[in-house]
Amino acid sequence: MNAVVRDVMTRRVVSVREDASFKEMAAMLRRTRISAFPVIDSADRVIGVVSEADLLVKEAVQATGTSFIAALRHIREEDKASGVTAVALMTRPAITIGPDAPVAEAARIMYDRRVKRLPVVDAVGRLLGIVSRADVLAVFSRPDEEIRDEIVHRVLPAVVVGKSADFDVTVRDGIVTISGPPLDEQARHALLDAARHVQGVVAVRDRLS
Repeated sequence: MNAVVRDVMTRRVVSVREDASFKEMAAMLRRTRISAFPVIDSADRVIGVVSEADLLVKEAVQATGTSFIAALRHIREEDKASGVTAVALMTRPAITIGPDAPVAEAARIMYDRRVKRLPVVDAVGRLLGIVSRADVLAVFSRPDEEIRDEIVHRVLPAVVVGKSADFDVTVRDGIVTISGPPLDEQARHALLDAARHVQGVVAVRDRLS
């Protein structure tokens, strides 16, 4: 069974309230050695995210000797540069995900939106945890033996009913190789696609005769 976000997320999350001060957040970033954290309201709902980049805007825009081009780059962020609390400095809306979403979906969102982490929220937006790129990639640490066992005992019997014993499956470093008799195009596609979606699979090699 493929992992969902709750399986890999970090439950102890460093977050700040919407009224947290600039100095408080800067100190927290340095102390915790993380690059961003969720901003939550009085009901523990995620309303934004504050990152190192958000805090650096103030220093960059106010720096003396800033070039004209650099000034143009930051002109839209002048309001943010004048902010002194989390609610004024944060990036909103926060890009979040639910705990029951597939890990693959978290990976897609991170890639598409170019973010390093996603706050995990419940149905009303309350903070439950956080999932990072490293958490998502953790699914690829699944042992080869477990991957092979799932393909042999769950995938093959479901796709090639009554003929699973005719196929050979090997897994090395997450790369699955399936050998066996030829299949019609629909069955072949179904088998290879199902194998690719097994948790921890890096690639699937088709060696069907």
